This record gives sequence, C-alpha cells and structure tokens, in this order.
Amino acid sequence: MCMGIGCGAVGVTGARIIDSPRERMIAIITNSFMPCNGRLPAIIALITMFFTDSAAAGAVLMTGVLVFCVLITLLVSKILSKTVLKGTPAGFTLELPPYRMPKIGRVIVRSVFDRTLKILGRAVLVAVPAGVIIWLCSNFLIGGKTVLEIMASVLEPVGRVLGMDGEVLSGFILSLPANEIALPIMAMAYSGGELAELGSMAETAALFAANGFTKTTALCTTVFFLFHWPCATTIMTIWKETKSAKWTALSVLVPLLTGALLCFGINMASKLVLHTAKALIFM
Repeated sequence: MCMGIGCGAVGVTGARIIDSPRERMIAIITNSFMPCNGRLPAIIALITMFFTDSAAAGAVLMTGVLVFCVLITLLVSKILSKTVLKGTPAGFTLELPPYRMPKIGRVIVRSVFDRTLKILGRAVLVAVPAGVIIWLCSNFLIGGKTVLEIMASVLEPVGRVLGMDGEVLSGFILSLPANEIALPIMAMAYSGGELAELGSMAETAALFAANGFTKTTALCTTVFFLFHWPCATTIMTIWKETKSAKWTALSVLVPLLTGALLCFGINMASKLVLHTAKALIFM
C-alpha cells in the first residue's frame, strides 16, 4: 500500500514478497485504491479550489483522504477474501539473509535497469499512442463538434448519476495513460481549447464553477480520482505479474465499481439533504 502511493505499477511488483498467491492477488487488486503521485496533485488541487484555502486545513483533509483510502482497501480486501478469493489466511514470513555490505554500484544498476527503465518503457509504449488519440479527440470535427464534445455529451447522463458530468468522465477516460492529465483534459473540455498546463487555482476554480461545478461535484470527482481504474502502465504491469486476463480485468473493475458506488451514494445523499433543507424552509 505504501509503495502504491508512489506508483501503482511499483506497488504491484512489490507484492512479489507475499508468498501466498491468494493474498498476493488481493494486494494487487486493491493496490490502485491508494492514490499514486499522478492522482495526488489533482486531489490536492480540488481540495484547495473547493474545500479550503488554508494550508493547515488542507493537510488535515489530505490526511483524512489517505486514512479513508486505507480503510476502503482493508474493507474491500476482506470482501475479496470472503468471495472470489476464499481461502485460509497464510502467515507472512520474511527471511532475513546474512548481512553483507551493500555494493552501491550494483544496487544502482539493478534499481535502474530492473525497475525504473522497465516501467518507464511500458509508460512510453502507452503514452505515445495515447497522446495522438487525445490530440485527435480535441481537434477532429464530426458535424461541427470535436470528438471530445461528442464523448462528453454521450457520457453526460452517466456522469450526472455519479454526481459529475460528461466532461469529467471524458477526462478520466482519456487520462488512462497517465492520471496526471485528467484535470487538464477536464479544463480543456470546459474551455474548448488545447491541452495545456492549468492556470492559477483561482482561474481553474472559476472555469469549473462556470460550467456547473459544485461542492458535490468536486467531492464526487475527488472520490472518483481515488477509486477508478489503474493507469495503463499499472494495468500492463498487472498483466505481466498475473499472466491472467481474468485477474487483470478484476483489478480494473473492482476499483471502478467501488468508486461508482461511492459517488452514487454521495450524489443521492446530497440531493436528499438539499431536498430536506428546501422542505424545511418552506414549512
């Protein structure tokens, strides 16, 4: 879980230290529940733009978000262990080999070639074609509308049910190669411009608010940032580790369904509270 905060793909490969295949699979499936470095900036931005401009309050909220992720991870792990991954819990033994003075050169070479370059290579394989697809979606016109605008219109009903909108869901789908670009794609969809770095927090918040972003929308978007499918590099890594289409698909569907259910619940609760408040006002 801690390694997953840095990178989901590294968290998945880190599960190799678990001897039990059953429990290793639970760790792999739930690893994307921890927000990686690609999701954290977007979550921090949403908290800053819509919930607090105080650094202290933001730190408390961010800590609460991480604790919430840990609790959901443990809960879903328990559910998986009682359903699709039933079995007897295994003990965890980590044997400590005889201590030897580390050889710095060998450690650096192994970490660079065995870990960093392999994962970066997978990221490049995904990022290049994805960049082309995003460019086409924002520039290719069909009937006077860009593909991105058409996609947002199609996804609008689903987005509303989940407390978001079509532009937000389009941003999540097109950011499959890298979670870092989800928020810029959403801003691009709202402004109708090119994919670029976000402006100031105030400008971005104003853009989002002008397009119907409320605190409920921001909360649902934040929750969906926490719980949706892993990035493409992590999915490729899961496939490499499990060699199974079934477990790879489950690693995508479990966080997606978790995020969708949480967003739906938040949206319905928000509407219920708003309806009750209006009823009380007019009594």
